[in-house]
Amino acid sequence: MGTNHKQGASENLQKKPNIIYILADDMGYGDLSCLNLNSKIQTVHLDRMANEGISFTDAHSSSAVCTPSRYSILTGRYNWRSSLKRGVLDGYSTHLIEEGRLTVASILQESGYKTSCIGKWHLGMDWSKNGDGPGDIDFSQPIKRGPNDYGFDTFFGISASLDMPPYVYIENDRVTQIPDRITKNDGSKTFWREGPTAANFKHEEVMPLLTQLTLDTIEAHQDEPFFIYFPLPAPHTPILPTEEFLGKSGTNDYGDFVLMCDDVIGQILNKLDELNIANNTIVIYTSDNGCSPRADYEELAAVGHNPSYHFRGHKADIYEGGHRVPLLIRWPDRIQPNRLSDETVCLVDLMATVAELLSFSLPEHAGEDSVSNLSIWFMEEHDKPVREAMVHHSIDGSFSIRKGRWKLELCPGSGGWSSPRPGQEPEGAPAFQLYDLNVDVGETDNVVNDRPEIVAELKSLLTRYIEKGRSTPGAKQSNSEAEVWPGLHWL
Repeated sequence: MGTNHKQGASENLQKKPNIIYILADDMGYGDLSCLNLNSKIQTVHLDRMANEGISFTDAHSSSAVCTPSRYSILTGRYNWRSSLKRGVLDGYSTHLIEEGRLTVASILQESGYKTSCIGKWHLGMDWSKNGDGPGDIDFSQPIKRGPNDYGFDTFFGISASLDMPPYVYIENDRVTQIPDRITKNDGSKTFWREGPTAANFKHEEVMPLLTQLTLDTIEAHQDEPFFIYFPLPAPHTPILPTEEFLGKSGTNDYGDFVLMCDDVIGQILNKLDELNIANNTIVIYTSDNGCSPRADYEELAAVGHNPSYHFRGHKADIYEGGHRVPLLIRWPDRIQPNRLSDETVCLVDLMATVAELLSFSLPEHAGEDSVSNLSIWFMEEHDKPVREAMVHHSIDGSFSIRKGRWKLELCPGSGGWSSPRPGQEPEGAPAFQLYDLNVDVGETDNVVNDRPEIVAELKSLLTRYIEKGRSTPGAKQSNSEAEVWPGLHWL
């Protein structure tokens, strides 16, 4: 590997690197065997990525749920600055990304990249309507303000999660087939909501089809710089591993579905090798939030597996299990292999990292919360952490702020789906939670009453981030207001 690294660098340093960003949907940190030695799921292809690149042990999504995390990844802006202050969008929701806002894709498009989005969008789009009801969609008409309006040359995928209607494929701004039937599935792991479904749409076929299209896109653009944003529809519900993977993990259907995701990574890495473009291709793998309880934690615990590793909570929560995610990056030309970083980073950092990589000057009103991670990638010395602090958000709109070892949670419970859920906290529970993650990564000992000076410092810092409209240096910006901003009751 070392020899290839040097040869690739000498040959390709002047060429813009290809970028493939693979975003799993609800995969836990503990599901990867390269990050969790006790994982019962052997993710051999993700392990290969780790061996050939860098693995982060302290990487985080900005939110503990889908839509807001995706907003931050593509805009470099914390999700709670948008009009969505809690929860997620559905398959019919209007666009969330503000018109005219710079995205990672638009930066790359302006820099000469062929940009493709393949997979789950879940950031809203404006459907044509033939009535006033929520389901009065005119599927024969073009869709406005989808991925093509935010920097992507091409889009093929689904509007939201695979368990959210409408169940149609969208190519650029049109559905490929108008739905002609209604389907639903009430199974716990195979759940999807009732909704219109096109004849060419079968839930179990979605990920294989998207994967093949991604492989085809890599091959079609191998001779020009390309950016592929590949948000997987898995292992989110419906949990539908194909027959090839059933029983393969030795855990349950969720574990089998994780292995199917791992196989997708293997197919992509092999395609890059086959085309001889691996050395100058950056492959990033991460997840939008922690694992969902739909995976059946009890069933997995019975075979000794914990998708959240040793972190508290899961998807939707303010606790670490809600937003600490796997992050693996491979770039043989520039990133030394088999590296482990404990630097605290956030998925919102993609925009600033790409901008620095391409010497692209970000305007004041873009990437307000994004910090470049290139110095970590390239092992450059820095005398302080790349991030001053990091803000997290739960499904109900609760905030937390992390600075170094300290994490302040501005709510009395999980802010999500694990115990204690919002409104079910024990009587007399402190309004806030403070954890020293250096000694209590499991968030079991709330020391909020013992360190009032830390609480005051972190509250003040978060207040400044909110009021200034940014957490990075630069001119003050505005947040997108909403009628309800539930997480700010403490201000």
